[in-house]
Amino acid sequence: MAEQDRCVRCGALLSKDETALTRKLINRGATEFFCLSCLANHFQLSEDILLKKIEEFKSMGCTLFDP
Repeated sequence: MAEQDRCVRCGALLSKDETALTRKLINRGATEFFCLSCLANHFQLSEDILLKKIEEFKSMGCTLFDP
């Protein structure tokens, strides 16, 4: 089993959606990822807004996210 990605800022274990969101919002070729909380802090947004964006990207068919 491959090692699960961790947030580069706080060290939290990441979900596939969090790694996909980092790639979508920061850099498609990212190799370092952020958890939802650190992404929200970075962009000065609420976690709820980012969760809604994940669902929006999924509904648009973005291939970075699992359906």
